[in-house]
Amino acid sequence: MKVAKAKGRLRGKQPKLSCKQEAHLVSLVHSGEYSTLEVAELFGVGRSTVYRAIERQRIAAKADLAEARTRR
Repeated sequence: MKVAKAKGRLRGKQPKLSCKQEAHLVSLVHSGEYSTLEVAELFGVGRSTVYRAIERQRIAAKADLAEARTRR
């Protein structure tokens, strides 16, 4: 690990989905056409990954709303 860190190649676990894929995944779940299990299988991830993506988007939307309120 010291060698990798010295070369600047030390990284954590890489995300399974890109931001675009995550947004699409969340929109499919919210549309009601697919269950979380179906979406998870479609994208090749676990259900917990789907739930985390939904939670991240919910938090981001909440932050955007709070920011919009403070700009007034």
